[in-house]
Amino acid sequence: MGNLYLFFVVVLFLLAISDLVVGVSNDAVNFLNSAIGSKAAPFKVIMIVAALGILIGATFSSGMMEIARKGIFHPDMFLFSEIMVLFLAVMITDIILLDVFNTYGLPTSTTVSIVFELLGAAVAVSLIKISHANGDVGSLSSYINSSKALAIIFGILISIIVAFSVGALIQYLTRLLFSFNYNNSFKYFGSLWGGLAITAIVYFILIKGLKGSTFASYELSSGLTILEWVKVYSFKVIAFSFIGWTVILQLVTWLTKINILKFIVLVGTFALAMAFAGNDLVNFIGVPLAGFESYKAFIASGQEPGELLMSSLAGPVKTPTNFLLIAGLIMVITLWLSKKARSVTATTLDLSRQDEGSERFESSAVAQMVVRQFIGIGKGIQFVVPGSMKNWVNQRFERVDYDQMKQDKGVSFDLIRAAVNLSVASILIAMGTSLKLPLSTTYVTFMVAMGTSLADRAWGRESAVYRISGVITVITGWFFTALIAFTAAFVIAFIITYGGIIAVIGLVILAAIFLFRSHRIHKKREEENNKKAKEETGPMNLEKIVVSCKKTTTEIISGASKSYNKSIEALIEENRKKIKKARKNIDEINKETKALKDSLHITIRRMQEDSIESGHFYVQVLDYLRETAHCLNFISIPIFNHIENNHSPLAPEQAEDLLIVKEELTRLFHTIERIILTDSYNEMEVVLEMQSQVIELINKSIKSLIKTLKKESLSTKSSLLFMEILNESKSLVLHLINLIKAQRDFVQSGLKDEPFGHK
Repeated sequence: MGNLYLFFVVVLFLLAISDLVVGVSNDAVNFLNSAIGSKAAPFKVIMIVAALGILIGATFSSGMMEIARKGIFHPDMFLFSEIMVLFLAVMITDIILLDVFNTYGLPTSTTVSIVFELLGAAVAVSLIKISHANGDVGSLSSYINSSKALAIIFGILISIIVAFSVGALIQYLTRLLFSFNYNNSFKYFGSLWGGLAITAIVYFILIKGLKGSTFASYELSSGLTILEWVKVYSFKVIAFSFIGWTVILQLVTWLTKINILKFIVLVGTFALAMAFAGNDLVNFIGVPLAGFESYKAFIASGQEPGELLMSSLAGPVKTPTNFLLIAGLIMVITLWLSKKARSVTATTLDLSRQDEGSERFESSAVAQMVVRQFIGIGKGIQFVVPGSMKNWVNQRFERVDYDQMKQDKGVSFDLIRAAVNLSVASILIAMGTSLKLPLSTTYVTFMVAMGTSLADRAWGRESAVYRISGVITVITGWFFTALIAFTAAFVIAFIITYGGIIAVIGLVILAAIFLFRSHRIHKKREEENNKKAKEETGPMNLEKIVVSCKKTTTEIISGASKSYNKSIEALIEENRKKIKKARKNIDEINKETKALKDSLHITIRRMQEDSIESGHFYVQVLDYLRETAHCLNFISIPIFNHIENNHSPLAPEQAEDLLIVKEELTRLFHTIERIILTDSYNEMEVVLEMQSQVIELINKSIKSLIKTLKKESLSTKSSLLFMEILNESKSLVLHLINLIKAQRDFVQSGLKDEPFGHK
């Protein structure tokens, strides 16, 4: 029996390693976003600083391990056999859940997931115990540490509000002090502000975070422990830190050309990585270590697994530093090697970037209402505030110099905002850690970033509704994380209880399959993103834009041709699977054409100043690509609904006419694609002749349908669908002809502006 539970402990530690890898992939966004978004340093330098922060922060995690052992449930109410089931259910759930979120680039909270997984598994095991004892469900409260669980949940919810509010307030005051053109003002106040920021970080992370460290109890030569010495001399530490950092930063400003803001951002990155490791390490190894402690108590007791109550977990236990350092090392290796860690950063950067552009999220009714309310409040405030004050505030938010810097370096926001993001987030997280509250680093860093974005006027009238929709979507996803984590852990605990070792092996294999499949999905998506990545910094040569546009246009035409064919064939064959596949392809075409339209202004800005005519034709190309995608939608959606609702099939004559139209339209697709690829625009007469033939064929089919409807009783819905497809096919032909004309004009205008065709 002991060997079985030794196997369970080994499984827990293997799951812990996997959880560290998955967890860091999810949470790296929290401490890398600001430094990467502001381009404070080369990527490798940022990673080295973050890695050092993780290693040092890992040693501060020991006190947080109590959350996993007794924060959510009363361990003295559970037997050893039950506690192992609970811990296995939590770890298996956590790996699968976090990896799914990482694969799709959605930042979620490892803290919330682990808290609700512990709660779900504990409730499941408790209900099983109560059921076997024929007890009352009302006694569930004696098993669950509901007061502590509620305090943790309440603390997490409060942190969302506090993080957003504090981030917005500090950023607003900081921007008023320095403005976007901060180079001059920073010479006078920058060292003072930087000294204050670094001192605050030192105080909350070194002094407050020291409480949980494994070496806080070491005695110094004075007879005081490190923690006691810090408490006695805390004021002096703060004072000397503030004065020292202020003087050092001022001297650096006077004597060197080093940008001290970059230094502050790197210190903040180190601090936040340290706070992350100190706060979130419990999420990854707390449960396996608790399982290991349980196993040691079981071996020492000599009792049967179903007889030993786990009262030993209720006492204080210090985690060995070796375990913490090994975990920190695994986190550092993951940070360097994981590609998923970088893909999760996209959401926060998209929602917090200073400029408009292609938005990740669509508008929502709630976001529209919020924006309307804030516009109304803003107008009311403007009515009350004196004009001179409004003008002064607007001058502080003038971004001419920043816009030039952004265009040159491709940054998402400036160093001032990056420093505020990191300082505020690390301070709030360290405060939570010192109070033994496992705040969500994801929630805190995300909401601080959103608060600073709002205060920095990054959410303008052009983007506010989309950004707010994104924030609402992410926050809603957090609540779903809690619900899914609770439910999944609850179910898995039941499966392990009644399935035993076979269930454990099966679930571990299932988790491995999930990890493998998600890795393949992520790799495929990464390859697609790299393939489609077209943006470059600085002006772009018109030749490159023409070549890129030709490639994109022919790919979309090819995809549109295949999707149109599949849609028509699916209708005739009444093939639900085929139309679903066609709809999926058409959705991809729509997303691509929308992304091209949304990034239009970026491409136009990157063209040379004398490329106005080319820019005009480029806009036309994108317009007709978008219209082509719309036509495919208007054809495929009614077909899908027709098949989904099991309506009558097309009459044989209608199916035959539609097949002929499909063949002719396919020929037109292929001809246009070939002409664009080979620049054979001297064949335009052939295309126009094909256009006339297809339209004539469509008109003939419509007249035939009208004639048949007068004489015969045909299915109303199938006839209306037939008519709709023919009309949309005619629109599709017209848009394709306009598309090839616009592409021809774009290429020829490029030849005039830049004679690359003669190279």
